[in-house]
Amino acid sequence: MQLLFLFLTVMVLLAQGTRVTKCWNTRGSCRMTCKEKEVFYILCKYEGKCCVEPKYVHFKPKASNANLELTSAD
Repeated sequence: MQLLFLFLTVMVLLAQGTRVTKCWNTRGSCRMTCKEKEVFYILCKYEGKCCVEPKYVHFKPKASNANLELTSAD
């Protein structure tokens, strides 16, 4: 009986675990660092970056001005 009680106690503690905060319409997870195949576009409220798989992101970021060549208008 004691063994059963110990087993149930351990199972309850493992079931609680760490909860991950969801973001990006529940398709992303708030983490301090994203996994290798994930990207982030927005920041979470408390836990760093909203890590999302690229297939769930339906827009492309705008091109930066760093890649544009400066030309003078003569």
